[in-house]
Amino acid sequence: MNNKPVDILKNLDVIIAGSALSALIVVTFLGVGMRYFIGRPIIWGEEFQLVCITLVVFFGAGAGFRFGSHVAIDIVVERFPQGVQKAAEVIIYLISVIILGYFTLQSARLVQQMYTTQRTTDILDIPYCFIYAAFPIGCVLMIGNYSVSVYKKLQNRREEA
Repeated sequence: MNNKPVDILKNLDVIIAGSALSALIVVTFLGVGMRYFIGRPIIWGEEFQLVCITLVVFFGAGAGFRFGSHVAIDIVVERFPQGVQKAAEVIIYLISVIILGYFTLQSARLVQQMYTTQRTTDILDIPYCFIYAAFPIGCVLMIGNYSVSVYKKLQNRREEA
């Protein structure tokens, strides 16, 4: 059964990151073309690029954890017995979740500060709290996706044993 709304929600991070990357590329090329061929730069381009880069980084990182696309050097861990590999996986997971949890709390404070001060971008008047909200949301996505990924990996190792 193909449940379209559920599929969209499950892939929302990829959709947001991909759309932001596409928009970033288009606006960047338009900006270069406007500046060099017409002599009139897109004055709002830099602010728009800031928004897009923020979305790409944090939503893309969340998706990267889900798909196991982050760079990892497993050559040392893979040489150990299964039990040691599992223990290393859990330790790495715990350290990562603690660090991401810390980043989540600190970035939520940053968003709160931006909301309290009502800071906005100069040209597009976008509230910085909306731009920086991608940071804690991305961290929560990373924690959730990494948790599911590690759980599946440990289940597969248990079945192989």
